[in-house]
Amino acid sequence: MTLTEDRSATAPNEARRAMISSQLRTSGVNEPWVLTAMASVAREDFVPADWKDAAYIDRAVPLGEGRFLAAPLFYGAALTEADPTQAKKILLVGDANGYYAALLRTLVAEFDTITPAQALEAGQGGYDLILVDGAAEELPEALVARLEDEGRVVTGEILRGVSRLAVGVKTAGHLALLPVHEQGIPAVPEFAAPKRWSF
Repeated sequence: MTLTEDRSATAPNEARRAMISSQLRTSGVNEPWVLTAMASVAREDFVPADWKDAAYIDRAVPLGEGRFLAAPLFYGAALTEADPTQAKKILLVGDANGYYAALLRTLVAEFDTITPAQALEAGQGGYDLILVDGAAEELPEALVARLEDEGRVVTGEILRGVSRLAVGVKTAGHLALLPVHEQGIPAVPEFAAPKRWSF
């Protein structure tokens, strides 16, 4: 291996360490199990080839076709809030072969995955934790119906054009979201709110 090859091989590892120290820890993401998960998954494997050098920047990375990989802080904060190791039955709304799923696989033995389009349709329920990879203007009723009472949702939420991480608990069939903190989170196009008249 040449010196150039050695540097190119270690660059992503250095970027991953910098992500943890300068993006996650400084923003309050300090749970050892979250940091271990994010240190073990190569984020550069989940972005297009021409974005690999920017895989660890502190903003969303375009994936093509209107999709984005959220900034590292979104995943670190979402996992901290979700604590998936405490859940019995988990549903991830996102890419089964994506970065969020890879992080989850380091933490739990089993979880289900559906696409945002599938989340618009009725399906299997009984989940006590639902994770959404991105921000929703409005969560579909069909998705909320998959969550059992007292089950939790951790998602990005868009309210009046501002995105933030939000956590919700379903009580008596109703889901109420509580904002955790504002951050830039890519929108899930399928979860846009229907256009409403305003006067």
